[in-house]
Amino acid sequence: MLSNSCRYGIRAVVYIAIRYPAKTNIGIKEISGDLNLPAPYLAKILQLLARHKILNSVKGPNGGFSLQKRPESVTMLDIVKIIDGEALFENCLIHDGSCTEAKKKNRTCPVHDDFSKIREDIDKLFRGKTIQDLVNTAGASKNISI
Repeated sequence: MLSNSCRYGIRAVVYIAIRYPAKTNIGIKEISGDLNLPAPYLAKILQLLARHKILNSVKGPNGGFSLQKRPESVTMLDIVKIIDGEALFENCLIHDGSCTEAKKKNRTCPVHDDFSKIREDIDKLFRGKTIQDLVNTAGASKNISI
């Protein structure tokens, strides 16, 4: 459902948020090492989130990434839309393009009505789940791995 980039982005933001505000800048090597993710790939994802004002990015020996917004003000939906776009919420499950485009081309989708409900539920989940909620869940379970 979500791309690897999106999953990595969410995991990294939660990782950074767990240390918020005590540790301001966390280096990419530390983040990628602790999450067991490839550093160059993760750095590109985090730079994208920095361009969209979710994270701060500081270069140099004391540089790294930190949250630009409070963790309770960032939702999963914010991150999903930045990294994966809105295709999950707009595209037809079976045909290429949006549901609207498929209808214009007289392509019926046999699961459109069923998937519409699921899409609404996913939107509601992602819109209602903040990074702080994920941090709270991660902190409540000693065995959870980000």
